[in-house]
Amino acid sequence: MYKKFLSVSLLFSTFALSGCLFFDSEVQRWHLAQQGSTSLSLSRDGRFALISTNIQGIALWDLQQNKKLADFGSQDQYHNSVITSYISDNNRYAITATTQNFAVWDLGWSQAHGLWSVDNATIQDVAIANNGTDVLLALNNGKALFIDITNGRRLEFLAHRDKVNSVALSANGHYALSGGNDHHAYLWDTRSGQIIYSFKHSSGVNQVALQRDGKFAFSATDNNDNIIWDLTTGKKITQLAMKVRYQTFSSVRFSDNGQRLVTGTPSRRVDLWRTDNGENIGDWRAEVQPGTRPATAVVYDVAISPTGNVVAGSSAGYAQAWSTD
Repeated sequence: MYKKFLSVSLLFSTFALSGCLFFDSEVQRWHLAQQGSTSLSLSRDGRFALISTNIQGIALWDLQQNKKLADFGSQDQYHNSVITSYISDNNRYAITATTQNFAVWDLGWSQAHGLWSVDNATIQDVAIANNGTDVLLALNNGKALFIDITNGRRLEFLAHRDKVNSVALSANGHYALSGGNDHHAYLWDTRSGQIIYSFKHSSGVNQVALQRDGKFAFSATDNNDNIIWDLTTGKKITQLAMKVRYQTFSSVRFSDNGQRLVTGTPSRRVDLWRTDNGENIGDWRAEVQPGTRPATAVVYDVAISPTGNVVAGSSAGYAQAWSTD
């Protein structure tokens, strides 16, 4: 009997250490939208959430205080759905986008800086720099579009040969990372449009991310070709040790120090990874909207708090935090 118990205990310990170490470690949950959301973005530290719904429009929440800070209403007069958004690295500005237009918001003053339209293309993804004036758009016509909304300067990055799915922008607005259906991710200079590094993949790139100090980049595909890159050399550091075949990511973010990477999927899953070897060190499931079928949720954004908690926001209208202690 003792030997059987020992075997079961060792089996359980091995299972726990293999990637479910933090399962069932939810420490807080916020129900931000009863009817679910069309987009939700988190600040880098996981404190603020910018959420959009078809009924109430755009709202800013302080999760730390569990308090709604502002109601911005609809982005445009036609009440088009906001499909993507992003909060600047310094938490001061945000950009929201429908498929055809985008708005920039000053979160400190809870006011809009303006609304701009995009012609002959649909918006796939957006990013904004700390100055609140440099914005980056991923477009379905194969262009990544950089705009300085103060002086109107536009730079069209034309290296991609197919739809651009995801973009990331450095905090100072000088460097961009874009990934597209042409199997490439490019790191490029927004001042000159020159390519710094080209990252080749085996299929279309659907998610990209930059570490805030410019040390690392990440690019992911639908067929688990998910790579962490060293931006000092342009070389591959590691590939994520995926346990699920053909898993798609809907969101991704580095920790501030670059030692961790957190990802979200269209099927509720949230994962934490080591960036030095790609090891999975934790996974969780986002809450679903009550009564919905199928019972799933898209993880729109993820973050790692200063205390190390993993935070996620989803299409179910929830934000959640899990402890990694």
